[in-house]
Amino acid sequence: MPTPLEDLVALSRALGDDRLDAVILGEGNTSIAVDERTFLVKGSGCQLATITANDFVLLRRDRILALLERGPVPAAELDAVYDAAKLDRGQTRRPSVETLFHAVCLAQPGVMVVAHTHPTAVNALTVSKAFPAALAGRMFPDEAVILGPESVYVPYVDPGVPLAAAILAGLNTFRASYGQPPKIVYMQNHGLIALAGNSTEAMAITTMAIKAARIRLAALASGGGINLLPESVVAHLINRPDEKYRAQLLNGQPVTGQTSSQSAGQRITA
Repeated sequence: MPTPLEDLVALSRALGDDRLDAVILGEGNTSIAVDERTFLVKGSGCQLATITANDFVLLRRDRILALLERGPVPAAELDAVYDAAKLDRGQTRRPSVETLFHAVCLAQPGVMVVAHTHPTAVNALTVSKAFPAALAGRMFPDEAVILGPESVYVPYVDPGVPLAAAILAGLNTFRASYGQPPKIVYMQNHGLIALAGNSTEAMAITTMAIKAARIRLAALASGGGINLLPESVVAHLINRPDEKYRAQLLNGQPVTGQTSSQSAGQRITA
């Protein structure tokens, strides 16, 4: 079994693959929880496509989250806090400027991996005047199953403490409505954040968001607009036992049960 660091390197390189069109140059960042106290986050300026184990920084989560209580923090002071939170004092890499929102997302129940990217198709919608309506709702079953019942939408906010606070507010509102953390956050004029239980799910969320964005763009370009699934249908899809089972497999999660139809199928072929 790979270590958290090995897992994060593999995920980051996959997200940086040119064929995915999720990031270029130094765009995007990733993180993973190591334990309840610490997490690894990408170093600032590193490219996901070519990232190495030495390009990630191990940090104490509590020291990072304490920034939320301080309001806006000057860039120099923010860097000082990030540096003081390092567990490896010999690590010269500077953590991503967006480290705080990674800590916020990793503090959500069940979230172990966070992947932030800037896909071209997604950003075609986050920069549009139709944001967030152009990304709202769910259009087809797999989008609902992989991305959850809805998304969090964050207006453009300056990176650092203000952005992390805005994301936290969106996460809290979502949890109050749905009783669980979201799978995805869309940020205006910025990109997306995938909140996942593992690296396989982080990749599934990101790739499904890209596919959904391409479909939305095509539907809008057709002149007919987007025909969304009713909320009742989305809730039904997400709660179907067979869809839950399939989602567990697609997201690399331990399978906690089988549907009656799958059990019957196994009896037939036994």
